[in-house]
Amino acid sequence: MGTTPVRNEHLQLVTIYEISKILGEPLDLPKMMHRILNVFAIYLETRQGTISLVHESGELHLVGASGMSGEEFSKCRECIGEGLPGRIFRTGMPVVIPDITKEAGFVHCHGCTGELESQGRRVAYIGVPIKTGREVVGVMAVERVIFDASHRFDEDVHLLKMAANLIGQAVRLHGETGADALPPGQERRAPILAKRRERYSLENVVGNSASMQKVFAEVHQSAPSRSTILLRGESGTGKEVIARAIHFLSPRRDGPFIKVNCAALSETLLESELFGHEKGAFTGAQFERKGRFELAHGGTLFLDEIGEISLAFQAKLLRVLQEREFERVGGNRPIKVDVRLITATNRDLERAVAKSDFRSDLYYRINVVSIFMPPLRERREDIPSLVEHFLTRYNGDNERELEIAPEAMHIFKHCYWPGNVRELENCVERTATMTRGNVISEMNIPCHFNRCLTQALHDLTAGEHDGRPARSGLAAIPIRPAPMEPETAQPAPGLSERETLLWALEQSRGVQAKAARLLNLSPRQFGYALQKHDIRVKKF
Repeated sequence: MGTTPVRNEHLQLVTIYEISKILGEPLDLPKMMHRILNVFAIYLETRQGTISLVHESGELHLVGASGMSGEEFSKCRECIGEGLPGRIFRTGMPVVIPDITKEAGFVHCHGCTGELESQGRRVAYIGVPIKTGREVVGVMAVERVIFDASHRFDEDVHLLKMAANLIGQAVRLHGETGADALPPGQERRAPILAKRRERYSLENVVGNSASMQKVFAEVHQSAPSRSTILLRGESGTGKEVIARAIHFLSPRRDGPFIKVNCAALSETLLESELFGHEKGAFTGAQFERKGRFELAHGGTLFLDEIGEISLAFQAKLLRVLQEREFERVGGNRPIKVDVRLITATNRDLERAVAKSDFRSDLYYRINVVSIFMPPLRERREDIPSLVEHFLTRYNGDNERELEIAPEAMHIFKHCYWPGNVRELENCVERTATMTRGNVISEMNIPCHFNRCLTQALHDLTAGEHDGRPARSGLAAIPIRPAPMEPETAQPAPGLSERETLLWALEQSRGVQAKAARLLNLSPRQFGYALQKHDIRVKKF
C-alpha cells in the first residue's frame, strides 16, 4: 500500500513530461491532440478520450480523439456539444462519473455501455475544462477502466487539469480557437502574427540536448533587451531560426523581421540593399527605394554572414550602428532608424581581426551578446527528434504517411553531418522522396549505395590534396566489432584501426556495407574511416 502514491506520482510526472514534449513539436492541432490522448491511453490505460475546442460561433467542435473508429469519430463530432462535454464547457467545472455503466443519465455516442456491463468492467468518466486564463476554450475527457475499488479520482482530475492547462497554452499559440482543426467550411483564418509566432517561437525549435537547452536559456535571457546579438556557429546549424525566435520573443515581435545575406551581394549592391537609394543615384535607379534598415524600423534586422563584408563597407556599417542614422545612396538627407540588430557568422572573427581582415571596432560593436550554435555532431541526441520533425513536415506537404525504421534512424544518428541540420533536412527529404513504401529502411538511405552527397563533396575536396583524402573536420570513428555468433570470425586482438578495417573488408570480400556491419558502423562512418586511412577498396 505504501508504494501506490509513489507509483501514481511517477505516472503523473511521466505523463506530463510526455505531453510537454508533444506540445513542443511543430504539429497541427488534430495531430497534437491525438498524440496527447494516446499518452493517456498508454500511461493511464484509458480506453477512450476526446478533446474538443470552441469555435468562434460559440459551439464545441471535436478536434482530437483516441479509441474511436472513423465512423465513431463522425458520430461523436455531431453530438460533442451535448451531454457532459457541453455541461463542462458551460459550467467550467470538472465532472467525474465513477461508473458509467450504472449512470442512468450517461449518454454514450457509441452504444458500448451494455458490452461493458456484460464483462463486469467498471469504467469511469473524467472530464475537465481547457482554459486560457479564466476563459474556457474547450473540454478534455477520458474514459478509464478502474480495477481498484479504492481508486482516487481526485488524482485523475488533478492530472487532467495540468494537461488541460498545457493544452490551453498551445491553443492560444495556434490562434486561440483551433481554427486549423475545424471541419471544412467552419474554419476562420487565424491572425498572421499568431501563425508566425507559432512557427518561429523558441518552443518550436527542435532541441532537447544540454547544449541546445543552454542556447534556449541564452535566447530567453537576451531576447527582451535591445542589445545587439552575434550568432556564431558552423553553416547549417540553424542561426536564422534562432534569430527569428529572438525577434518573436522580444518586445519588437509586432514589428518587421528583415533578413539580408551579406555574402550573396557585392559591396555596391549591399550598400543599396541596406541603405536604399534615391532616384537617379546610378544607372537604372529609376525610382526612390527604401533600404532594409528603413524597412526594419521598429523591428529587427538580421545580417547573415556578416564576416564576409569588405573592409570598406565595414566602415560604413560601423557609422550606422554608432549613430543609428544613414543616407541613401545618392542622397544627403540623414535618416534615423530604430532597429534591433542580430548578426551571424561561421567565421573565426577573432582570427580575422588579428589578420586585419575584420575591423576590431566593428567586432566590438556587434559582439555585445554572443550565442554559439553547437554543430549537429555534438548534439546527436537531437537527431531523432529532428528526423521526425522533417519527416512529419514532408508527409504533410506531400500527403504521405512515411515512418522510419529503427535501423534507418540508427544510421541518421551516427552520421557525421558536416553540413549540420541543413544537411540532415536535405537527406531526410531526399530519402523520403525516393522511398516507395511507407517505411524508410536502412536500404533507402543514399549512403547505403555510396550516393551520399557529403561523401561525394568530400571526395572532390580530397582531390585537391595530392590525391590523398582530406582529413579536415573528420572526427575519429570508434570501431567496435558488432556482437557475433560464436562461429563468426573475430578480429585478432591488438589490431590497429587500419588493420581492423582491412580485416573487415577481407571478411566481407570487399562489400563495404557488410564490412561496416561487422564493425558496428554505419556505411557512411565506414566510408569516412576508409578515407581517413587512405584505403582503396577492391574486391577480395
